[in-house]
Amino acid sequence: MNGHTDNSIWIDADIEIVWTITNDLESWPNLFTEYAAVEILEARENTFKFRLTMHPDENGQVWSWVSERTLDPVNHKVRAYRVETGPFEFMHIEWTYETEGTGTRMRWVQDFRMKPTAPVDTPGMVQRINTNTPREQAAIKEKVEKAAREAAAASATVAAGSAR
Repeated sequence: MNGHTDNSIWIDADIEIVWTITNDLESWPNLFTEYAAVEILEARENTFKFRLTMHPDENGQVWSWVSERTLDPVNHKVRAYRVETGPFEFMHIEWTYETEGTGTRMRWVQDFRMKPTAPVDTPGMVQRINTNTPREQAAIKEKVEKAAREAAAASATVAAGSAR
């Protein structure tokens, strides 16, 4: 049995701002609440291989893995998968961004299956992802919207200064 999750959030910011901030891998420890570190292992054009390390879980376990992420900036899509699968047999993720009204809809679709030896089974991981993802997306929304407001304020200040 495969696991499948589909979570999205509307962010009150232009698609280019959302795209730029959420695809800046090196800033992920500040953007996500659960990531302690990101190490870029390889970068070629729009594909990045990187190691993600999480903060310790409730049992003190630190999880880390290598993923590969390919950006499609023209279509505002990202495809990623785990290179080091850890407790997963496989993990594939697609991020999409669409302009919606005055903001952006950011959507994460994950398809995976847990190994029989994993500490949680596939239905349990679906539940865990569907609990954690909305929390992470809400934290990202707050940070991206704040950055967008600050950028707009700075732009307005510059425009007002040059109008004098």
